[in-house]
Amino acid sequence: MRQTPPRSARHNMILKHNFEQPKRNNAASYVIRLVVAAILTVMFWGVALAEEEVKGKVIEVIDGNTLSVVGEDNQTHKVMLAGIDSPELEQEYGDKAKSALEKIVLKKTVVVKFTGRDRLGNYLAEVLVNGKEDPRVELLKQGYAWTAEKNPLPDLESYRTLAQEKGKGLWKQENPTPPWTFRRQQTMLVAKGS
Repeated sequence: MRQTPPRSARHNMILKHNFEQPKRNNAASYVIRLVVAAILTVMFWGVALAEEEVKGKVIEVIDGNTLSVVGEDNQTHKVMLAGIDSPELEQEYGDKAKSALEKIVLKKTVVVKFTGRDRLGNYLAEVLVNGKEDPRVELLKQGYAWTAEKNPLPDLESYRTLAQEKGKGLWKQENPTPPWTFRRQQTMLVAKGS
């Protein structure tokens, strides 16, 4: 038969056991649950938007491949054109790419087909002006955009190649710097200057 320690000794063992257990940080646990909930929400909305189309009007062109659209629901959507990347505004041809996109889409009715998000969380989309004209194709034809750095779409790549062969837009330069390389260079300069 097992002997039960006197009450005070058993009580001390329980107290000791409780103090030896690592204390759970309720704040850390809360933050972890909050982060998981946020990730799940972003994933849900990313999937929902990947299947969504919005009809609206372009109210602003931010740069050569980014624009703002006010949908019929009066919500403003900032989108990047999927599959292309135009020079940054600080780069040569950045302003020309922006101007070209303004001529194609600004104040026009568009259909935005969300395709997902980039690694920074920006919405990517295919945009059709008046339901048919793809501004990505025109930017590539004029030589104001590269196809995406990773997994370029073959349909778009043919337009870029043709513009490069004809020396249009930024392809007048012998060795133009792609915007993704420019952004990395800028990030490195800022880090070194800090």
